[in-house]
Amino acid sequence: MDRTRWLWPALLTLAITLVQIDRAPLWRDELATWSAASRPTGDLLRLAANIDGVAVAYYLLMHGWIELFGDSATALRLPAALSLAGAAALVAVLGGRLFGGRVGLVAGLLFAVLPSTSRYGQEARPYAPATLFAVLATLLLVRALDRPGWWRWTGYAAALVGLGLSHLLATSLVLGHAVAVLLAWREGHDRRLWRWPVALVPAILVLAPLARLGRDQQARQLNWVRPPTLTDLPDLPGDLLQNGTVGGLLVGLAAIGLVTRGRWGVVLGACVLLPAALLYVGGLVTPLWVPRYLLFTVPFACLLAAGTLAPLRLRWALPIVALAGLLGAPAQASLRRTHETPRSAPVDYPAATRIIGAHQQPGDGIVYSPRDPRAFLDIAVLYYLREHHPRDVLAVEGPVAAATLDTPECPRPATCLTAVNRVWLLTRGEHRSDPLAAATPAKATALRNTFRITQTWTVPGLTLTLLTR
Repeated sequence: MDRTRWLWPALLTLAITLVQIDRAPLWRDELATWSAASRPTGDLLRLAANIDGVAVAYYLLMHGWIELFGDSATALRLPAALSLAGAAALVAVLGGRLFGGRVGLVAGLLFAVLPSTSRYGQEARPYAPATLFAVLATLLLVRALDRPGWWRWTGYAAALVGLGLSHLLATSLVLGHAVAVLLAWREGHDRRLWRWPVALVPAILVLAPLARLGRDQQARQLNWVRPPTLTDLPDLPGDLLQNGTVGGLLVGLAAIGLVTRGRWGVVLGACVLLPAALLYVGGLVTPLWVPRYLLFTVPFACLLAAGTLAPLRLRWALPIVALAGLLGAPAQASLRRTHETPRSAPVDYPAATRIIGAHQQPGDGIVYSPRDPRAFLDIAVLYYLREHHPRDVLAVEGPVAAATLDTPECPRPATCLTAVNRVWLLTRGEHRSDPLAAATPAKATALRNTFRITQTWTVPGLTLTLLTR
């Protein structure tokens, strides 16, 4: 039984994340993944030189995946689901090695039922692979500390490279690993602990160019991120786990495990708290504070929580796991309707594109407002309508040619609208009373002077207007 305990968390995670995995529309970050990964390799590398350079390894992985399995919502999200299923399995193995098989099983099952596991297991972004590599690297470190050997340290070094290539900020996990090495040294472990800093060298060499590229792109890419405040700290567990009650339960159990599970409790606590502290402090001086960037710390909180439940028999511990799943049920249902943040309104791209597909005529044009990375309206239309989309009349050149995720637009909209008799206006938000008011002033003026509104539709988060000359 002990040898197969890892299987049950993996299967449960996969079963939960696969439920309605294609129901929620792709949201803007996933649309960015599709736009980047669906480009030819050369164009993808040109894109990485301008934006999202730190995600280029993930985009290359998804490029190959799309070539093999297509780009449906299910196909795009399946690597994330598989990654978190693998992470759940490794949580069980790591917990069994540190605290015993029962703790490992409870930790893996707890990780499986969290709303955050479903949320990011159903998202075509690199947070799930980063979580998998975080647990793998920690497990390999534990094994290397127990029985040092070059092949063990080599595996650990490779896992760190994979961690950084998945998500550069996740390499802050090495702060927790440093605590593990320091405590092992203080307890008189093998003097060959000097191999740990040597094992960091490959990651430094591989990731340093990405870090430099990310620093150069950060101001443009993360200009929407605000500095954190003290009020963000109590909200962090709920924001990260997608449910405040579940976040409070996990934090409470993990806090007890931090002080009762000895050396490894301290190490696991450091793997949670030190990356969060670094992200908070770094966010005060540069745009970094995005709670989902800390997803890779959640498995270690689950291990601490399971350590708190260690004195209980399974028949008493499992109901607490089930309680966490029950408390997270509303969030589980919500995330399968939309992947927008809880503070944002849902955006139904498929409904809008179905309206266009049903009513468009040959020669129609389309105008987007706003046109920025916070919306990706044009990429959504390209994804859902493919070659049947209306002509983008204000586009100077496409995003692939421009090697960016944005589309450069005609500076004088009035001059670029002369070639169409019908034009669609797609805007963010619901503006049935005056849909043109949602467009930028230059676009609104050009459309008012040349076209009349024929019909307006609103769907969740979007307004679609058909105008005729």
